[in-house]
Amino acid sequence: MSAHWMTYAIAVPIVALLIGRRISRQFGRQPVRRKRMIARIAILAVLAVSLGLSGLHDPRLLEGLAGGIGLGALVGFVGLRLTTWTVDPKLGDCYIPNRWIGALLTALLLGRLAWRFIVVWPQIEDSARAAGVTPIQHASTPLTLLVFGLLVGYYIVYYAGLLMHHRRFLRAARDGAATPPV
Repeated sequence: MSAHWMTYAIAVPIVALLIGRRISRQFGRQPVRRKRMIARIAILAVLAVSLGLSGLHDPRLLEGLAGGIGLGALVGFVGLRLTTWTVDPKLGDCYIPNRWIGALLTALLLGRLAWRFIVVWPQIEDSARAAGVTPIQHASTPLTLLVFGLLVGYYIVYYAGLLMHHRRFLRAARDGAATPPV
């Protein structure tokens, strides 16, 4: 098996596992996991800044990332408005994300990944080998960074909003309110 196919044999199952976990978190009741959400916000922010800095050599890449983050932030605010809040006796403060927004973001991510892996990646490798450069140097496009920025903007705003709601929930529960805000 060539190195090209070995890369796919390793990457595709890992990506499938990550996407499966992501899809399961988009539907149904989810407990607020404060530390995980803070860690995800930090990781996404670091990734966005590092991609933004690497995109300084090509303004189109930076525009794609910035546009995606802005759009994602707007979708994040809409997602917060459409989120349903519940209180579970065992899990405590829980939220149910809007399934349509989750499905749309998942479809965008899957579509872009499928496009990059199936159609574009072999062409990039062939042209990179001919030019004597590594394939990753040609892997970024404004559309890819737009989709990535959309996810980053959405999740940073969405998780920050969930954490603010959870803080109000804990404060109301601590103050002895009869029913915490949901």
